[in-house]
Amino acid sequence: MRVLSEADILYILLALRWTLLLSAVAFIGGGIGGLLVALARTAEIRPLRWLAMGYIKLFQGTPLLMQLFLAFFVPGIFGIDVNPWTAAAIGLSLNASAFLGEIWRGAIEVVPPGQSEAARALALAYVPRMFKVVIPQAVRIAIPPTIGFLVQLIKGTSLASIIGFVEITRAAQIINNAAFRPFTIFGLVALAYFLVCWPLSLWSRAMERRLTVARR
Repeated sequence: MRVLSEADILYILLALRWTLLLSAVAFIGGGIGGLLVALARTAEIRPLRWLAMGYIKLFQGTPLLMQLFLAFFVPGIFGIDVNPWTAAAIGLSLNASAFLGEIWRGAIEVVPPGQSEAARALALAYVPRMFKVVIPQAVRIAIPPTIGFLVQLIKGTSLASIIGFVEITRAAQIINNAAFRPFTIFGLVALAYFLVCWPLSLWSRAMERRLTVARR
């Protein structure tokens, strides 16, 4: 056991940037995939809906940790070398796309059917109907749960430490192995997560209240 130095604390705090960067990459990747999943879930083609439902069930029904392991180890079976950063980004993006797709599917279906029927009466095809009429209205509804999921995604990046990606949790493990001060080190990590996630949670609640008032 040794005293924590400023360099130790700085090393842990600087690792937070990798947590935030991984969260941003996974959220963007999950957002692109989630939009495709949401559109497939609300499509008029039944096999496409079934395919999207199967994708959602697969990723929501299996542990995120297992998905990260598969993203890291499966490419190696085919001779593809994947580093922990790439594996974590892919695994988290695929997982996020399943959850965001279902969140956004719900927001799309909340939009009154009359809006879509009016667009159909104007001879708008499915894609322009969704992007010009339905989705702009669904965005406001989807914002609060999307922010809430982002909070979960940020906390979920801690699992990337299992496959060797050095984000804030993995950095804390490395320092703790040398200093053996778990309460102080992981308390600092918990505080860092709290300071990042708490404002987002407040924003999500504020948006939800605003949406409730607007509906009334």
